[in-house]
Amino acid sequence: MERSSVSPLYAAIDLGSNSFHMWIVREVAGSVKTLAKIKRKVRLAAGLNHDNVLSEEAMQRGWECLSLFAERLQDIPAERIRIVGTAALRTAVNADTFLAKAKTILGHPVDIIPGEEEARIIYQGVAHTSGGSDKRLVVDIGGASTEVIIGAGFDANALTSLKIGCVTWLERYFKDRELTAANFDAAITAAKTAIEPILEQYQQLGWDTCVGASGTVQALQEIMLEQGMDEVITLQKLKRLQRQAMQYERLEDLDIEGLTLERALVFPSGLSILIALFESLQIETMTLAGGALREGMVYEMMSQMRHHDVRERTLNSVKQRFQLDAIHSGNVAATAAALLQSCQQAWQLEPQAACLLHASSTLHEIGASIEFKKSGEHAAYLIRHLDLPGFTRAQQLLIAELLRRHREQITSLPEQHALSAASATRILRLLRLAIILCHRREHQHQPPTTLTVNDNNLTLSLPSTWLAQNPLTQAELMQEATRQTDMGWPLAIEVQDEQTDSE
Repeated sequence: MERSSVSPLYAAIDLGSNSFHMWIVREVAGSVKTLAKIKRKVRLAAGLNHDNVLSEEAMQRGWECLSLFAERLQDIPAERIRIVGTAALRTAVNADTFLAKAKTILGHPVDIIPGEEEARIIYQGVAHTSGGSDKRLVVDIGGASTEVIIGAGFDANALTSLKIGCVTWLERYFKDRELTAANFDAAITAAKTAIEPILEQYQQLGWDTCVGASGTVQALQEIMLEQGMDEVITLQKLKRLQRQAMQYERLEDLDIEGLTLERALVFPSGLSILIALFESLQIETMTLAGGALREGMVYEMMSQMRHHDVRERTLNSVKQRFQLDAIHSGNVAATAAALLQSCQQAWQLEPQAACLLHASSTLHEIGASIEFKKSGEHAAYLIRHLDLPGFTRAQQLLIAELLRRHREQITSLPEQHALSAASATRILRLLRLAIILCHRREHQHQPPTTLTVNDNNLTLSLPSTWLAQNPLTQAELMQEATRQTDMGWPLAIEVQDEQTDSE
């Protein structure tokens, strides 16, 4: 059987200080599709003694994990496999003993990468999976090191690997397993001391946005969402979680809503390091990155995936995968953008509103690839469950809810955390109008329109001749005006008398 058309597999293995991870993917329609994600909590760094000798028990845990990974590597060419070791293996004086047996088990060598190289690859993983071109501060808290990077686009300007991690800090400052103020204070103070040498450089460089690319940040975000908070991490929320943790006497008793048993052991130490970073670097807000070390490893093996607009790459991949009409979706997106431009001065929407309206407009027909009748429901399901690099989880959920309501009956949007409630409602209104105005699908058949806004009141003006020639679209616009007005979002359709206008 011919297999030349089958896209190749890639494997990235990260032998971290806390966990070992294996990620197997293939390239599909210009995007990365996950085939397998395997993670084992090895806690290699916990096996380092005061002389940085890795214990036999820790090495054995690692080898047992690699024996599981080895099976999945057998059918992947060596040039599409990358295996790296990070801080614990950089530190261990007997790392060669571990690596020799690891190579025998895997059939491939392990590359022990320097801290700056780890930071560089992490940044590539963030750049390939997070939207926007702003200057970013990237933080990745690992088991035995924390990488701190500043960059813009795909280019990193500052790379630092600090010798602080959630496993090593657990062993140093929570060794007694007591969740006391003294233990937290000692852990935070020590982390600040480690951060201090980079403060001047990083503050001079500055950044526009901050993202966290670690299991610690992911765990914190999951806790906040479970407790009804939004996805944006702030120092106030971190302090709130510290107070929650300190209600329990011992680490084994931790029972914070949203905290998984898997992360509980290193939760206090990771939280302490993140508090230190927020306070030292004066970070205001942080969101979760879409990728980190493993993603950087894979994208670097796929040189064709380098793209300076991650979100656009994602949208193009989804259009191709679901065979969406690219010309029509482009027309709807352009029409929606023009409507937004008419309203922007009066509405002052957040910068992300335009991006989310563009994405919703581009993908508005995705549900019809399953069934037209319930296309809104199908679209919402697909968007909620697709991997969409460049969009945060909150943005993905809002796009899903917008597409659930992109045609016919309207209902109020549920609580969401991507935009303000007013902005989300307003881009929903514009999305629905853009779809109706592009009803005939060809750009040359679209009407010249004028949209005026007075607070929350919209007036859409169209030429009388065009409306007379397109009675179905006119009927749909009139029905839409009724639906939006009934929702408390006043919309009027105004017929322009072209003769009067020309006089």
